[in-house]
Amino acid sequence: MTQPDLSPLAPTPNQHFDVLVIGGGAAGLYSALSIPSQWRIGLVTKDTLSISASDWAQGGIAAAIGVDDAVSLHVADTLVAGAGLCDAPAVEHLASKAAPCIQRLVELGVAFDRTEGQLAMTLEAAHSRRRVLHAADTTGRAIVSILAEAVLQRPNITVFESAFALDLWMVEGHCRGALVAHNQQLQWLSAQATVLATGGGGQVYAQTTNPTASTGDGVAMAWRAGAQLRDLEFVQFHPTSLAEPGAPPFLISEAVRGEGAHLVDRQGYRFTFDYHPDGELAPRDVVSRAIFHHLQKTGDSRVWLDMRPIPRDRLQYRFPNILQVCRTWGIDPLIDPVPVSPAAHYWMGGITTDLSSQTTIPGLYAVGENASTGVHGANRLASNSLLECLVYGAELANLPLQANRSFDLEGAASEVSALDATALWPQNAAADALTTIHQQREQLTQLMWDAAAISRDQARLEGAIAALSQWRTEWQQHPWQALHHLSPDHTYSLPDTLDWPLVRAWGELGNLYDIAWLILNSAAFRTESRGGHFRQDYPQPSREWEVHTVVEGDRWEKSPPVEG
Repeated sequence: MTQPDLSPLAPTPNQHFDVLVIGGGAAGLYSALSIPSQWRIGLVTKDTLSISASDWAQGGIAAAIGVDDAVSLHVADTLVAGAGLCDAPAVEHLASKAAPCIQRLVELGVAFDRTEGQLAMTLEAAHSRRRVLHAADTTGRAIVSILAEAVLQRPNITVFESAFALDLWMVEGHCRGALVAHNQQLQWLSAQATVLATGGGGQVYAQTTNPTASTGDGVAMAWRAGAQLRDLEFVQFHPTSLAEPGAPPFLISEAVRGEGAHLVDRQGYRFTFDYHPDGELAPRDVVSRAIFHHLQKTGDSRVWLDMRPIPRDRLQYRFPNILQVCRTWGIDPLIDPVPVSPAAHYWMGGITTDLSSQTTIPGLYAVGENASTGVHGANRLASNSLLECLVYGAELANLPLQANRSFDLEGAASEVSALDATALWPQNAAADALTTIHQQREQLTQLMWDAAAISRDQARLEGAIAALSQWRTEWQQHPWQALHHLSPDHTYSLPDTLDWPLVRAWGELGNLYDIAWLILNSAAFRTESRGGHFRQDYPQPSREWEVHTVVEGDRWEKSPPVEG
């Protein structure tokens, strides 16, 4: 059978930037805007600039700017939510830098809700003050759309849309850019500094509020390149995603519960107070486990969120998008309770970074959900995620860049100078390949939901690790792995059989295999329950485990949090 060729196009030069940003959500966009305009920036996004988990964020953004609030109170609430694993300096940095970031968003034109001309503050779970700013119930979309518009107006920023970063470009332990599939080409983009802002990995679970692009790409690439990762077992499951048959697991913001909505079971009983004195306003992991255990007790598959205690005018003003989506699926929250169940929402772990967003690899930075700044600990405080994107993205204004610096492509050539044509999928097999990849992805996500979701134990974790080990071994023997070993002195053309959807699907599945492996082994390593990590066989927290789980390569170790 004839194989298509993947030949180098020598006349096409690789592109060089001062900074390469991978990710088009709030973290990537704000990072790009924070870098001084004299530097040339390349911004790579898998979809368009408006499609990211940030764009889906309904809840809001936290900032201690109210007259009855203080940075110290925001810090204290974050530390409590983090269950002993927050790095105090990182939390202090986050809370103290919030006000100028909010001010910049206002100046850019983000239309936050206001009351009598002043920024309106709402209360969310585990916050001691009303400090969460909203733009109705589409805060993330409001922020991302404004940031995307600003990026597109910056002549120093080149945007690569519908582009997929396969791997980081490593030269003698330093990151020098990335290998990117774009416009039917595989191209090396070099840079003095590379910023990973790819978001989380919620798509590794069968039930998630994350968009389809959230496949853990940044964490997987950084791990393969040798970066240190941290706290990967801590996954936050949002308690209230829409659970109507046929509907996607649409997130219903906990701001709804903050405004007075009740969680009830089939009999209308407010069961969450049986599990925590704060009921519906307990931390997310507590509410998710309360739902999980109550469903086990009752045998039901879902509970209900009753929004009717909220005044009708208030409900229509604050949550128009939620009302619209529910009505699309035949549910009117003004009349009937909304069926909900937990879904994977936020990954507290990620690539270890310092206060300047630097990873353990020179030249590589990480911002947003794919980073582990030390802010979230074992459980993220509501509405700190968008703030983290801004505060730590702003640190990139101080990147140590050198003017007029070029990069020696020839000296960076790898062992493989061209990809053998036999390494490609047969000409008539592309459609079958895409179907196979989707089936493997569904198999993986169900395995992770069964073994490493809201409640875990050693037997299920070990069983999942054994199954995943076999899948990853088969994956690593696939001939397409040659794509990870292309020479950086060429740009390669993609034949028609290697179209964009297929390359993206193949790359995402490989990244999902990697992050699933990391989550499962991290969850097996931590023999206690804390924050977003709950083990039925070790249901209590342990003082011995008031440490970060640190991963480098195939080594898992303990590391104490940084105290203030």
